[in-house]
Amino acid sequence: MSLERMPDPAEPELFESAFPRDGFPRYEWTGRPGELPRAVWTTETTHRDGQQGGLPLTVENGIRIYELMCAFTGASGAIRQAEFFVYRPADRQILEGALERHRDGAPIEPTTWIRASAKDAALVREIGVRETGMLASASDYHTFYKFTPGGRRNAATAYLDAVRAVLAAGLRPRLHLEDATRAPEGFVLPFTAAVKEVAAGYPEIAPPKFRICDTMGLGLPYENVTWPRSVPQLVRRLREAGVASEDLEFHPHNDTHLVVANCLAAIQAGCAAINGTLLGKGERTGNAPLEAILLHAEGMGCLPTRPDFHALNGLAALYAGLGEPVPPKYPLYGRDAHRTRAGIHADGLNKFWWMYAPFDVPRLLGLPLELSFTRDSGIAGLIFAIKQHTGRELTKDDPHLRDLHDELMRQFDAGRQTAVEWEEISRLLETPVA
Repeated sequence: MSLERMPDPAEPELFESAFPRDGFPRYEWTGRPGELPRAVWTTETTHRDGQQGGLPLTVENGIRIYELMCAFTGASGAIRQAEFFVYRPADRQILEGALERHRDGAPIEPTTWIRASAKDAALVREIGVRETGMLASASDYHTFYKFTPGGRRNAATAYLDAVRAVLAAGLRPRLHLEDATRAPEGFVLPFTAAVKEVAAGYPEIAPPKFRICDTMGLGLPYENVTWPRSVPQLVRRLREAGVASEDLEFHPHNDTHLVVANCLAAIQAGCAAINGTLLGKGERTGNAPLEAILLHAEGMGCLPTRPDFHALNGLAALYAGLGEPVPPKYPLYGRDAHRTRAGIHADGLNKFWWMYAPFDVPRLLGLPLELSFTRDSGIAGLIFAIKQHTGRELTKDDPHLRDLHDELMRQFDAGRQTAVEWEEISRLLETPVA
């Protein structure tokens, strides 16, 4: 194609229907996936998987995390439930605090998590929850080596006994199909059918839920791979087995870097709920970061009301205070997520800041676009940093600005390796360089 045939419009084409100025990027479907749920929501497991992954929770901090989840969610319905441990006194106190706040109008319903045993079912009977998760390990890696004697039927029998006990206690069971992405179809589908058959005897209780757990992060977001690694196939087979979209959850881990991709594949295949943690806290490499899933759910048109993404800055600050900060380069909320060091980026931000921002970060997240000055930042970097922090817009030929730039470059030439942050730049601005 010769350049003479290239369109050369007078106005730029910025695809603003896909990249709106007032929201997160939108999916413009060539054809809306037929199985995509009309509404998508999430459920939270910070008080279980986050704590299990090393997050140190006192009663005070556990309740504060629940309050921040609720502040984020508001009336949006973005997070509908949060699950809690019940085995230690501190965990019980956190749960009781959450239940009290929920009774007073907090939007997130507390639920519990138990091992699939009649003993644990009796434990949660009097707590005051309406639903409990139940561990139901599904792969032969578990059913053959976790039980004595091992085997699928022995495991399934134990799980069903616990399901009966939970139903008899008036609670809705939520079956966590642990290690589902390594589980045989010959266990998952017959067990699902058996649970539904048992639950049919309790019509006054809502249908059981099923959580597809990609425990080791081995699921794949593709249609054309075989069972059990195809997340879309797992979702579709359970839907075909009679599990409603709203009764399915997907719970992945990020061991092989596919956690968000697998969540989006699960949603498009018909799974209405994603289970994970805000800011991705969890075992090993972490759980699904719910803020990312909800950003994409809005883009898909499946999130009727946007939650308050500003509230997560408080959660990030709380985690930093606990000695468990989000990594600096963590997407959206990491210290460096919206920080540039390159002069060419800073120059672009000065000229038209949308050039190097994925969306209106200050408006949607409550975070500034930042710069750390390095030897690659150039005068454009200083101009951007000064404008961001003071509102002053200097020109490249400003003599004081050039003196400041020359002084910083002398420091780098002398061996400085660390970036220059705003606090140091502001001091140098106040003290003319000799």
